[in-house]
Amino acid sequence: MEKAYTLGLYEKSMPSGLGWKEKLEAAKAAGFDFVEISIDETDEKLKRLDMSQAERLEMVSVMKIVGLPIRTMCLSGHRKYPLGSHDPAIREKGMEIMEKAIELADDLGVRIIQLAGYDVYYEDSSEETKQYFLENLKKATELAARAGVVLGFETMETEFMNTVEKSMQYVKLVSSMYLNVYPDIGNITNATKTYGTDVLEDLRTGKGHLVAMHLKETAPGQFREIPFGKGHVDFKSAIKTAWELGIRKFVAEFWYTGNVEWMQDLIDASLRMTRILDEQR
Repeated sequence: MEKAYTLGLYEKSMPSGLGWKEKLEAAKAAGFDFVEISIDETDEKLKRLDMSQAERLEMVSVMKIVGLPIRTMCLSGHRKYPLGSHDPAIREKGMEIMEKAIELADDLGVRIIQLAGYDVYYEDSSEETKQYFLENLKKATELAARAGVVLGFETMETEFMNTVEKSMQYVKLVSSMYLNVYPDIGNITNATKTYGTDVLEDLRTGKGHLVAMHLKETAPGQFREIPFGKGHVDFKSAIKTAWELGIRKFVAEFWYTGNVEWMQDLIDASLRMTRILDEQR
């Protein structure tokens, strides 16, 4: 019998110079079940949205040859082109990114797009930006529904949407099965420590709307590049609660920062999370 969950690997945990075949082979060798593709705000990653049909077919072919798929997408390109921007040209670009990302997901077989929970990032948030964000979010959800691709909010490191509870306010406003929450347990841990609230209770506010979970280590006030075991995230209780809430898709999120032993980092992360996940029944 196949195991009851899948554990994915965040693309940026591997050297960026590797090709897709090498990335998928490394993830497979380390014991992961799929890879999460990154579409961030850099021109290099945003260019992926304009890949030709031949390039898309090549990627699908590589997945089949290696025997490991790309099944989720981390879409953080909206940091630079937010859906709630004061500037109509930036909002338009943000929606263009959204439409192309859904098309790419559809072509590659990606099931879930993780959306950055920002109305704006490099601008000041206001009632106006929140309104624009909601309007464009409704349009984005309709595009996702047409393609049958699920959107899930990432709980971020900024006040706007750093908890599941805050994400759920927008999920309820849009009210579509195609817009849900894809929480980052590291970011929520930091937020609940700041607010003096309970991280597991926050997770429970998303019951019935949690599509996957990012397994990321954080430390107080630090959101990136903290090695597993060196921060304050209680992965055991988080995974147990996520499991009770129906999550069966998990992604280990960490970064390649030049370590020559990066392959060992992949294996260590896989073993660490698999050990906890295998305890869930």
